[in-house]
Amino acid sequence: MVTGMAGLSPLGVSWPEVRERLREGRGAVERVAGWEEFRGLNTLLGARVPEFQLPPEDYPRRALRSMGRVTLLAVRATDLALRDAGLRDSPVLASGRAGVAYGSSTGNPDAVGDFARMLLEKTTDGITATTYIRMMPHTTAVGIAVFFRLRGRVYTTSSACTSGSQAIGYAYEAVKSGRQDVMLAGGAEELTPAGAAVFDTLFATSTRNAEPDSTPRPFDRDRDGLVVGEGAGTLVLEELGHARARGARIHAEVAGFGTNCDGAHVTQPTAETMARSMELALADAGMDPGEVGYVNAHGTATEQGDVAESHATRLAFGRAVAISSLKSYMGHTLGACGALEAWMSLGMLAEGWMAPTLHLDHVDPRCADLDYVRGSWRPLDTEAVMTNNFAFGGINTSLVFRRWKGEP
Repeated sequence: MVTGMAGLSPLGVSWPEVRERLREGRGAVERVAGWEEFRGLNTLLGARVPEFQLPPEDYPRRALRSMGRVTLLAVRATDLALRDAGLRDSPVLASGRAGVAYGSSTGNPDAVGDFARMLLEKTTDGITATTYIRMMPHTTAVGIAVFFRLRGRVYTTSSACTSGSQAIGYAYEAVKSGRQDVMLAGGAEELTPAGAAVFDTLFATSTRNAEPDSTPRPFDRDRDGLVVGEGAGTLVLEELGHARARGARIHAEVAGFGTNCDGAHVTQPTAETMARSMELALADAGMDPGEVGYVNAHGTATEQGDVAESHATRLAFGRAVAISSLKSYMGHTLGACGALEAWMSLGMLAEGWMAPTLHLDHVDPRCADLDYVRGSWRPLDTEAVMTNNFAFGGINTSLVFRRWKGEP
């Protein structure tokens, strides 16, 4: 059961802020100052998390000194999610029955740069006792575990664009199997020109640098690539009996999880195995495709990705299911996207509406026949939604969330 959730996103750092921008159709993509200094970088676009405050009484300097921005985002999102769940100061956190599953594409890029300078300049100047801690791929999971004194399982997911969704899936499996009562699950990423360069070298980034309000354009005929973003999202997953015993509010149920690998190419997606991931999630949930009324797409606005995903979705659902991409508002938040999009999808499910894909003026005729939500927000009358993410390496993830009708 999802008993707590929160996020820090380019659209805002609370659900009311995010809801307002989604309902009004206002994206968060901007031209990033300073990126023009990087020779050869074609895209100058990104989406940043707005400034947020850390209560000094809860975040002493000693606790922050080994955290890069990516870990700080993860810890703050988790703090807010725990407060939402009513577990911020619960003894369960240190009981061994609570764990964490969390990931990011990489660690803090500044720390990575410090080690790169060592190799290039043959000096350890600038490397400190915390440099590796900030750089390591599992810095977010470890940062959360140490900050909240967790003594249960730690799952570290560093699987690029599926880091957040794999973390939620593995956390769900840990609770479902009885190994843990509570799991803190999600993903984070900080905005960096290096992250943009990864996709820029593949000619997969948007270069509408003079028109940040017009991009990215998932599934659109005139799209020109993705935009990178940043953020962190955390879900608190809890065993039903444990939640009931303390009278917890239940946001929704994680009904099913599916994950697999294309096993074919590192960067070119395969529609058949993407569809299979969705089918695995539906089978795990014991649900027919017709029971899911909305699909939150990975929808990066890349040519190969959009086309393959659309055909995979049509193959798995066998009908023109309603679908939209939240990346059209906040860019591709990489390791955070699976968690942020799950959080936002659950918010929309609870309130009965779905956001459209921004900038989707002309659906690419190469995309499959689906019900592309566009224009303005639409009422959502369903008991379940699916969120999908697909990553480099051919890693596919699908999550099914269902309304909870029982009494907590």
